[in-house]
Amino acid sequence: MSLESRLSALAERSTDSGAWTPVLFDLRREDDARMLEALLDAGQVTAIHDRIHDQLGELITTRRPGRRPSPAELDEMIHAELAGSPSAEYGTWVFYPWSRRLVHVLPEPAYRALRSSRNRYKITPAEQAELRSKKIGVVGLSVGQASAVTLALEGVGGSYCLADFDELALSNMNRLRTPIYNLGINKCVIAAREMFEIDPYLKIEIWPRGLTEENCDEFLTANGKMDLLVEECDDLYIKLLVRERARAHRIPVIMETNDRGMLDVERFDLEPDRPILHGLLKGLSPAGLKARGAREKVPVLIRILGEGALRGRLAASMLEVDETTTSWPQLASGTMLGGAIATDVARRIILGDLKASGRYFVDLEQILKDGNAAEISVDTKIDQTLVRWPLAGPVAPPLLRAVQDITAEDVRRVVGHGILAPSGGNAQPWKFVAKGSKIRCFVDPERGRELTDYERMASYVAVGAAVENMVIAGQAMGMRVDVKPFPDPRDELAAADVHLNIEREDRPPPRLAAQISRRMTNRKVGTRVEIPEAQLEAMRAAADEAGARLQIVTDPEALETVGGILGKSDRLSLLTEQINAEMSSEIRWSEESVLRTRDGIDVLTLELTAPDLFGVWLSSNWPSVEFLAKLGGGKAFERMAKRSIAGSSAVGLLTVPGKASPDSYFRGGRALERVWLTATQYNLALHPISAMIYLFARIERGGGHHLGKRVVEGYWRLRVRYLRIFDVSPGEAEILLFRVSVADPPTARSLRRPLEEVLTFEGQ
Repeated sequence: MSLESRLSALAERSTDSGAWTPVLFDLRREDDARMLEALLDAGQVTAIHDRIHDQLGELITTRRPGRRPSPAELDEMIHAELAGSPSAEYGTWVFYPWSRRLVHVLPEPAYRALRSSRNRYKITPAEQAELRSKKIGVVGLSVGQASAVTLALEGVGGSYCLADFDELALSNMNRLRTPIYNLGINKCVIAAREMFEIDPYLKIEIWPRGLTEENCDEFLTANGKMDLLVEECDDLYIKLLVRERARAHRIPVIMETNDRGMLDVERFDLEPDRPILHGLLKGLSPAGLKARGAREKVPVLIRILGEGALRGRLAASMLEVDETTTSWPQLASGTMLGGAIATDVARRIILGDLKASGRYFVDLEQILKDGNAAEISVDTKIDQTLVRWPLAGPVAPPLLRAVQDITAEDVRRVVGHGILAPSGGNAQPWKFVAKGSKIRCFVDPERGRELTDYERMASYVAVGAAVENMVIAGQAMGMRVDVKPFPDPRDELAAADVHLNIEREDRPPPRLAAQISRRMTNRKVGTRVEIPEAQLEAMRAAADEAGARLQIVTDPEALETVGGILGKSDRLSLLTEQINAEMSSEIRWSEESVLRTRDGIDVLTLELTAPDLFGVWLSSNWPSVEFLAKLGGGKAFERMAKRSIAGSSAVGLLTVPGKASPDSYFRGGRALERVWLTATQYNLALHPISAMIYLFARIERGGGHHLGKRVVEGYWRLRVRYLRIFDVSPGEAEILLFRVSVADPPTARSLRRPLEEVLTFEGQ
């Protein structure tokens, strides 16, 4: 037999059967096992692909993001997932008759979950399920093949109807991605095979004879009306006919035209009386287009494409139809772009994100051309933060002894030490007015936080801490310092009068005076070591002397619970727009902003690693965080609090017994400063973590004003857990929650506003 004869005989035996649906086997069923054995015995299977262990390993890993098991652990988990069954009986065996391949895949729910796992969170799991429940039709499987395959790839639709009468010709392969051995195969079959090779669990119906007047309604409605039609056929008769019937059945239609990225959206589901193709073919009927040849259809096509098509190479090509070319030109790049555009729009229509009909363009020639490059801007916040040097911290004026009279310079020195006190978010919510040797200390209502400073409680604490510094500094300068809280009943912002007097007796300087300039917030993660009980007792005694109460937690289990509570509080706060905005506004990213404002929190003081720095930057982007909140995500926001508590030796809660009032918070501020200065004396790192307790106060005493129901309920749940750790009586003022650790010195210190901004002399 000649070579030619052998090739001819082999070609006859190798004719494609036209099969396009895979066969699925579950080997736990006896019938399926027998059928698969028969296939193997008959030699129908030529290749077996069994990577089920790899799929199981990936599935298990994606269920536990952030924790990568060791190979041994993963083997154990896979064994547990198999529940003692042989791996061959797990999942599904898929036989593809056209390639004679047998592939072992996960069960349908697991397969879908894993295959779509990288869609998160551009498409949420709930949205993915919604998309899979929809039925989509595609008419015209040359240009439409890119749409059909991309829809299946992205999981937009779970059921499809494909219609095209045509077989693959070599000239189609300038834009239809398929191997050359598919020549002569119906285009529906080619598309269905590729879609099933992506997802064997799809439901696909094909209409290989194409659409006609007789079967058009059946195509649109058989086995349930389709939810969306993607129309990509060349036949203008079918283009109009299928739209008329889609409009009658209220099915939305989209069409990508392979020219200038043009996409038409016709929401017949929302606009049942909408003119077909935006009224561009008014006066034409499907029947009137049926008998036209390619050249006669060109004017109609131009009406559809619009005036923009009458430019450049496409217009020139139209003149050559039936002369030097048989049809209008289409390119692979335009086809692939069209598949992407159609899929994106189909997804958004189904999910309710795009409701308007109309014509849209993604014209690459206009977008990507000389002179049209976008301006590239880089947010350098993080890069600049990683390389910039910390600024010098605030400097306390020297504590020179007052000799005869109290001078303005003495007042400046005292107040200069006062403003070294801490304040929430380094807001520095204070003002001082001096008249002679009397200094009136005010809360500045313009500088307190809004949500975490309920009824200015945190501001009273800050002013109280400043006053305590002033008392200690004045005493160190040889003065007797008297404090009269709330001297003017008519002005609740006047927190205290501080009277400076020459001390006639020679007294030693207070032991805490030297610590005022050393005291600072230290957010570095330390090492959990046992702090000597004598040091903890000294901190408690400092609170007692000031009329406050300090609880210190050192038990590891209790500390872990506190870390969990704080982590959930951080997550809840960052996922709440008002609190997120307040927290984000406090951070100073650049050296310029730190020096210009001299308030807020220099990002360097947060002591963040580069990944955590990026997380803080990202958390200030509310649209992204809002989307995260809708997903119920944001667990990453819990990590920093948990990690900081894990590196702490103790957590303290400072309270003032009695009824919570401005006076109790002011006194609590004075106690806070004495406790902190005592900790500084022992070189202990102290980091306030108090935003949560002021939100508790807003919820308990203010009914959660300005906070939504979800936030209020979330904080009530945290409050219950918190009160199992800390003993707080009803109405007791909670002043400061803080962690204590043994850590290296902080990288940077927060600055203070200039003294002349906060101190004025009456009469000047």
